[in-house]
Amino acid sequence: MRELRELTRYHATLVAERTQAVNRLHKLLEGANLKLGAVASDVLGKSGRDMLEAILAGEGDPQTLAERARGRLRAKLPLLRQALDGRVQAFQRVVLRHLLDQIDFLERQLAHLVVEIEERLAPVAEAEAVALLETIPCVGHTAATTSVAELGDDMSRFASAKHLASWAGVCPGNKQSAGKRLGGKTTNGNTWLRAILGEVAWSIAHTSNTYLAAQYHRLARRRGRQKAIVAVCHTLVIIIYHLLRDRAPYHDLGADYFERLDTSRLQRHDVQRLQTLGFTVTLTPAGAA
Repeated sequence: MRELRELTRYHATLVAERTQAVNRLHKLLEGANLKLGAVASDVLGKSGRDMLEAILAGEGDPQTLAERARGRLRAKLPLLRQALDGRVQAFQRVVLRHLLDQIDFLERQLAHLVVEIEERLAPVAEAEAVALLETIPCVGHTAATTSVAELGDDMSRFASAKHLASWAGVCPGNKQSAGKRLGGKTTNGNTWLRAILGEVAWSIAHTSNTYLAAQYHRLARRRGRQKAIVAVCHTLVIIIYHLLRDRAPYHDLGADYFERLDTSRLQRHDVQRLQTLGFTVTLTPAGAA
């Protein structure tokens, strides 16, 4: 397990380095007044890479560069011509070549590392644990593998799901004085696990039609995006604990869970109010009346 944990942490480090290189690439293009990223969803896709290689070869005509677009990107040719109407200096070509080579190197390293990680998932229990976590929405193979590497596959070492949340660092603090709560900062916890949970939570924030997405959007409206992300991370840890403890796949409660919950709460509240006033209440569904 230690080898797996160290490899997944190194994998996360390489992913971060690649992200930094890609961000520098975007900044370089913007400095040359090339807005390729505003039109193409993936600057390093096949079309984007062809355009970048042509730029490195000295091509500067927007029309010629835009014609290298493939597939659905060709529907955006007018926008591409505008986005590619820039001026690349000689020193920018040098930096661009270096960044592309760096990204290629990191991608090769990541591919090799994934093979090494997969070999260390040979134990049946760990492989099953990863498969179980992959049933959670937006939890891909890398996120599931990292989680298992950090947590292990045996939840008996945690007294409860709350203990796991505290250990992971996604449990809000409980600083109180005179009965008042003064702070809600999360504890430090496991940095690597928190990072991967945060990535999954942000992915969930851009989806819909699941319980976790509904939880995020409900809390984001009332308490802001950052607090909503922390809440989703906390929920993810609770889910992970139960999946690994019970050895059962994830079952989604549905995007309408909170709407149904609010209806039930309102119903109970009104019934209790009427009973307090001395009424005997019998509820009959509208369709059955």
